[in-house]
Amino acid sequence: MNKDLNKEDILYKKRHSIAHVMAEAVRDLFPNTKIAIGPPIKDGFYYDFEFKKQITEDSLLDIENRMREILKTGSSFEKEIISVEQALEIFKDEPYKIDLIKNFDLQNEISIYKSHKFVDLCRGPHVDNMNKIDPKAFKLTSIAGAYWRGNEKNTMLTRIYGTLWNNEKELRSYLNLREEIKKRDHRKLGKELDLFSIHEEIGPGLVFFHPNGAKIRALIEDFWREEHSKNGYDILFTPHVGKSWLWQTSGHLDFYKDSMFEKIEMDKSDYYLKPMNCPFHIAIYNTGRHSYRDLPFRWAELGTVYRYEKIGALHGIMRARGFTQDDAHIICTHSQVVDEIKEVLRFAIYMWNKFGFNNLKAYLSTKPDKSVGNDADWEMSLKVLEEALSDFKVPYEIDKGGGAFYGPKIDLKIVDSLEREWQMSTIQFDFNLPERFNMTYTAEDGKEKRPFMIHRALLGSIERFFGILVEHYGGAFPLWLSPIQAVIIPVNNIVEDYAIKVFNKFKNEGIRIKLDNSSSRMNAKIREYQAKKIPYMFIIGEREVAEERISIRTRTNEQINGIELNEALKFILLKVKDKEI
Repeated sequence: MNKDLNKEDILYKKRHSIAHVMAEAVRDLFPNTKIAIGPPIKDGFYYDFEFKKQITEDSLLDIENRMREILKTGSSFEKEIISVEQALEIFKDEPYKIDLIKNFDLQNEISIYKSHKFVDLCRGPHVDNMNKIDPKAFKLTSIAGAYWRGNEKNTMLTRIYGTLWNNEKELRSYLNLREEIKKRDHRKLGKELDLFSIHEEIGPGLVFFHPNGAKIRALIEDFWREEHSKNGYDILFTPHVGKSWLWQTSGHLDFYKDSMFEKIEMDKSDYYLKPMNCPFHIAIYNTGRHSYRDLPFRWAELGTVYRYEKIGALHGIMRARGFTQDDAHIICTHSQVVDEIKEVLRFAIYMWNKFGFNNLKAYLSTKPDKSVGNDADWEMSLKVLEEALSDFKVPYEIDKGGGAFYGPKIDLKIVDSLEREWQMSTIQFDFNLPERFNMTYTAEDGKEKRPFMIHRALLGSIERFFGILVEHYGGAFPLWLSPIQAVIIPVNNIVEDYAIKVFNKFKNEGIRIKLDNSSSRMNAKIREYQAKKIPYMFIIGEREVAEERISIRTRTNEQINGIELNEALKFILLKVKDKEI
């Protein structure tokens, strides 16, 4: 559990308490406002309101000032246990509180908290009094819409977010980080660097990669294919739709239908866009008979899937409705499982290191209350996963009962340059689909046995990974991933012939290079290409022509003067070949 969400943690209590203070301040400033719920969350708190007249972010400062006035009273937070009848009377003018009370489990006590002039339904905990909260250590950060109970059929409420820390220094540090996150937002940089777009009028959650973004994506996917080929995987391609019986058999229509697009009727049959690739890979397996000598099969696919995410959950290319999974399935025997899992984990760590992520964390999810498969398989698979994590010295936590009903798993999280954790790679045992689709192989004793199936994603969704990569590097991609690696800037027309010679020499060696012989001033060009995060600018003047050299300016303003042409080419080619970060 995240430390900030531990109910015994002092920050949790402070954030819970200041949410009540915010609600009181809103009530004071906007007397007819209806109050919903206001919990602490990671890094802060929020409260949902129904305003008679919609407020704007301009109102947040007034609310903050009123909150500080309330905090100065030093009022205590006092818990009181009341009856249902008392609760209904106290909150008779608050429809959202009444809704909560009527849906309470009546075996549980109803508790309220009183502070200053405010009363709220609440289980707590809170700080003892408002003096425990530093009035300089909080800030209201934003306003958003939120449906009551998260149901889009219900009233749209106004959610006010805030953050609170132990002191002003911690608050400033957090706000500075937020500003850096805003600068690096993949949606902002995606537009500035002309990487991708999303067109609401064509389809929310569907990503259009522009030439620059498509080049980076192609480089990622080419590297992915190359490494999978080296590591013994075969590449598959499977359809985008399948008949309903496939998804009924797999269990998706029973357990996952709300996240699938509506059925498509064709040829008097029902089809569904695929939300996952697994059943298609199984279909390929079941086209023939297999011996233990054939196994393991390592089958990988960059398979585009479609999931019906709610509009409010969509977030640029990080959370989309159409995206490509770097999916793979390993089908193997019992005796092969240990080596296969260890190899997957090694491969995952290698891939993340190559993209510049060296800080990895892992979570091992164990058997939930409801599951399929026998106890012996669960025990064996958990032991294998633990052994693999220990061998590779990856720090991990146990997520007790967090496994899927069909098998335990390892979830790998990467930590980016802003110290944010991202859930990425998954290594998942599956005791369910081999049974549902009657997968078998002929064992050494001649008997038919059920193979083990391991689901495995390394980068996760290519689109989401792309967005994380944008934010991790702030758009300044490593040289090998940059859509344009260098720009030639001649200082005048006299040197143009030599500039063309340099351009052709580098282009013929596979360097993605551009020649800018426009009439703009040299310094303006340098500023432009630094803003576009181009790694290198080759400055060519008359001295460079005379000595057959170039001068290099980097996007970080470093200068390398008069480097010999072949030496410069070798320098860049080596960085690209080594995929230097």
